[in-house]
Amino acid sequence: MSPWLLAFRPKTLTTAIAPVLGATALAKATTGEYSIQVVAFSLLGALFIQIGTNLINDAIDFKKGADTPQRTGPKRVTQAGLLTPKQVMAGGLGAFAIATGFGIPLVIRGGWPIVVIGIISLLAGYCYTGGPVPLAYNGLGDPFVIVFFGLVAVGGTYFLHTKTLPIEAIMLGLQIGILATALIAINNYRDASQDRLVNKRTLAVRFGEKFAKAEIAICLLLPLAMNVFWLDRFGWLVTLLPLALSPLAAMLIKRVYATKPGPAYNTFLAKAALIHFLFGILYSVGLLFA
Repeated sequence: MSPWLLAFRPKTLTTAIAPVLGATALAKATTGEYSIQVVAFSLLGALFIQIGTNLINDAIDFKKGADTPQRTGPKRVTQAGLLTPKQVMAGGLGAFAIATGFGIPLVIRGGWPIVVIGIISLLAGYCYTGGPVPLAYNGLGDPFVIVFFGLVAVGGTYFLHTKTLPIEAIMLGLQIGILATALIAINNYRDASQDRLVNKRTLAVRFGEKFAKAEIAICLLLPLAMNVFWLDRFGWLVTLLPLALSPLAAMLIKRVYATKPGPAYNTFLAKAALIHFLFGILYSVGLLFA
């Protein structure tokens, strides 16, 4: 695999797809309004913001000593010597610039609210591991994911389609954001011992093993339980289709509780990403036939 493609972390990029897919399906179901242009540019912008965040995270974690040859997570290109931190940081900033370009048509359509969302999203992407108070190093990575990969991604896309932001978009944003947080919770629990050494105070480091496992379980199950919200609005199909993921979520939780942090968690991370992605698809399919 190309070092750059490896640095993009392709297995996690599906987290940029589910919010756009779900928000578009919801906009069509509630108002009949949707735009293919919004879908395309929102998806491309979200993908490049995530790629930029991943690259900057790779470079800064290496500089701070969080990624070492002893790490049990997937290979990081700076830690492995495949690319220099300077190259990876430049790539991250370049990805942010590309995301900004894709955001221009969205700003023309959505106006100043999209300008604000875009600027805050880019700053948050950098401040995830960079800046004077890096979010990931102070236990704020988890709420960051809920806000930006859930509420902002879903709400922003829905607003671009309809120029409105109802409670339904906020609820879907919470569901998708909490499911995405399962990925970072698994990642942080896997890396807790190494993170503790470099004072990377994730929630798993701050509150320990029991909390970390419980967080993973809650992030996988709570969004599925929240699906009862849709029963009165769209009926049984929208409610039940995503619940088909419950056995897969329960199986993953069982394995987390039975397995000590290590390389197996790389597989768990991929499964959590799959659940998140499938939730977006099943929810959208349910709306299509509701």
